[in-house]
Amino acid sequence: MRITKILNNNAVIVTDGKQEKIAIGAGVAFNKKRKDIISQEKVEKLFVLKENEKLQELILRIPEEHLMLSEEIIDYAEEQLGTKLNEHILLALTDHLSFAIEREQQGIHLKNKLLQEIKIMYKQEFEIGVWAIQHIKDKLEVEMPLDEAAFIALHIHTMKIQGGDLHETVRQTAIVKDMVETIKQDLNITFNEDDLAYERLMTHLRFALNRVYQYEVHSMDEEMLEMIKRKFKRSYQCSVHVAKKLSSAHGIDLPPEELGYITLHIERLKKYQY
Repeated sequence: MRITKILNNNAVIVTDGKQEKIAIGAGVAFNKKRKDIISQEKVEKLFVLKENEKLQELILRIPEEHLMLSEEIIDYAEEQLGTKLNEHILLALTDHLSFAIEREQQGIHLKNKLLQEIKIMYKQEFEIGVWAIQHIKDKLEVEMPLDEAAFIALHIHTMKIQGGDLHETVRQTAIVKDMVETIKQDLNITFNEDDLAYERLMTHLRFALNRVYQYEVHSMDEEMLEMIKRKFKRSYQCSVHVAKKLSSAHGIDLPPEELGYITLHIERLKKYQY
């Protein structure tokens, strides 16, 4: 691979066969100049330039340590999750992180309204986000709030899915939050958000939405469903109310079986209200 342009110390444009590519690696351009050959061993990631022109633009306008931080966070995430993330994560996460770091350095703090929901629904990704903000602090001495760990978690979760959509992930998380708020208001109770029963409800609602999108049904015996309706009448009425609001506000219709499972989760939560 021969260098055609140096973007920064850790990123260069190279010719690889008949293609131009962006090559990224720690110190890949150190003591190098245009037309020099670089070793494949120095390259950690390769991107076809034609498909990644925005990545080139981003690399040219941000501090190179922001790019390397993003690389390190992605590597850590892939190790923790045991899977490769969609290659678009580098552009999306680097762009987000660089802007977030600049905001923090200017004393501008953005609140994440879905912090609690993300913390529960995407637990592993959130833990990676917590590691990431500590890593940023260690490297740049910039202290990021937990809100930022949640933003990072959303990016990571979205890029676990081939062709994942960040806006859709945020939308689903917000819908789950609305459903939980409906339950709280309908029953006039407050939940302990650190309780396992609360976590199970959130997780169930998230997967219930996924099942609707994928046209799957969470099966339940008809006699069991009728028994749940009779035994937990108030909780079932609440689940019906949640379903009606979901249909009205978002055009999502839950099947009767899902209402049975939601009723059971509500009933369990009622025991641990405070």
